[in-house]
Amino acid sequence: MSARIGVAVMAVLLALYIVLVAQRAWLLLVSGEPIGIAMGAALVVLPVIAAWALGRELWFGIRAEQLARRLEAEGGLPDDQVGVRPSGRVLREDGDLVFPAYRAQVEAHPDDWRAWYRLGLAYDAAGDRRRARAAVRRAIQLETGARRR
Repeated sequence: MSARIGVAVMAVLLALYIVLVAQRAWLLLVSGEPIGIAMGAALVVLPVIAAWALGRELWFGIRAEQLARRLEAEGGLPDDQVGVRPSGRVLREDGDLVFPAYRAQVEAHPDDWRAWYRLGLAYDAAGDRRRARAAVRRAIQLETGARRR
């Protein structure tokens, strides 16, 4: 629940940033000064990029959570016994130990979104957030493709 609150706070702050930058961009565009118009045009791009990035990340979080709930309902979430820190994060050493099994599942079933999602969890447990996100993105792509068939 605290993660959702954090996401909501960050989304609101980014939305406020987008509005303020858009306002400054408008003021610069209508200033009539060539440099102001150029700066205003450049500032128009920033809110568009920020809004796109915010939307993309929020959609990723929603889809990842949907897959997690579905996998949990199917009884497919990992149940490895690993140590956790007081914060709830998996001890990296324990994450490194369980990782090879999940990598082997993906190698055996490269088109299974469930295997990719579990691999993403294993990457996260091993402390590799970049690969964790990539694996979960792949799981989302595979699951979406399977629903369309």
